[in-house]
Amino acid sequence: MPNWTLISNHGLVLTYIAEHSKSTAREIASAIKITEWTVLKIITELEREGYIERQRVGRKNIYYINKHSSLRHETIRHIKVADLLKTLGSRR
Repeated sequence: MPNWTLISNHGLVLTYIAEHSKSTAREIASAIKITEWTVLKIITELEREGYIERQRVGRKNIYYINKHSSLRHETIRHIKVADLLKTLGSRR
């Protein structure tokens, strides 16, 4: 079986957060089979670039997706995050 996928870890984290906005980094890591440290790094990068916002509620985070953001690569900048999530089967 190949060790690559068509969707990057960033895309997987973003998609998972879209469906499970109250998940912990540990839960995300377990679901998509990457390390918790990698998830934390990806969340930081997504937040820095404006794809997600993080709200602290007690000891937990709630994540909000900025669905109006455009994808980064120059060949697909015309595609919005909302369109990507819909294509990937997100119900939110």
